[in-house]
Amino acid sequence: MDLHARRADSFGAHAFAYAEHRPDYPVAAVRWALEPLGTGHLDVLDLAAGTGKLSSVLIAEGHRVTAVEPNEAMLSELVRRVHDVRALPGHAEHIPVPDGTVDAVLVGQAFHWFDPLKAYPEIARVLRPGGVVAGLWNELDVSVPWVDELDDAARSSVSSARTEVVDTMPPHPLFADGAVAEFPHAQRRASPEEYAATIGTHSHALVVSEEERAELMDRVVRFLYARPETSSGPFDVPLVTTVKRLVLAG
Repeated sequence: MDLHARRADSFGAHAFAYAEHRPDYPVAAVRWALEPLGTGHLDVLDLAAGTGKLSSVLIAEGHRVTAVEPNEAMLSELVRRVHDVRALPGHAEHIPVPDGTVDAVLVGQAFHWFDPLKAYPEIARVLRPGGVVAGLWNELDVSVPWVDELDDAARSSVSSARTEVVDTMPPHPLFADGAVAEFPHAQRRASPEEYAATIGTHSHALVVSEEERAELMDRVVRFLYARPETSSGPFDVPLVTTVKRLVLAG
């Protein structure tokens, strides 16, 4: 199994920690993703739903949510934590719902794991006319100097180079050109150790050796205790949520 596949498959054994320590998504970002569809309650597919971080926001907004997730452990954690959701095993290249049955497909922190040549036609198949597909990504706000330093401290030997996440959601002839927006967000953490636990749920930290993982966690904790912003008591980690939105053509 190559590194990309190993990273994509690394979350299931850590499903509980993922649910406990990953940030949610800002309501404003979700509303913007769905904006072309107007107001009202929608049928939304949360694709590669993980443990339900995005599903929870959609349900709180009153939408009818179908969550599709390939990993059994992640899907079980979603079912345990998120109520009023239809949860199905499946993946982006084979979505287990009928043609033309959802208004929108939202993807939280996962489009970069897809094969877009196969995923886009499947997403188009399940969408109603004028439907929306949107990818959402939470990232550290590296415009803040200490957060930029934290991002450097929290990298492992297999961390990807910094890139524009929206590039992993390329144009496709089935969809109109995309719009992109960014939304300020933050994750509240009780201690440096708790933020290190967040880093510990990232794929680059899950596939390295136990020795490197321990060194990475220790480095993050030491960095945060050395910073006045994070050394005592709860603190907010500044994030930016990037959203790319495409509308079904035709």
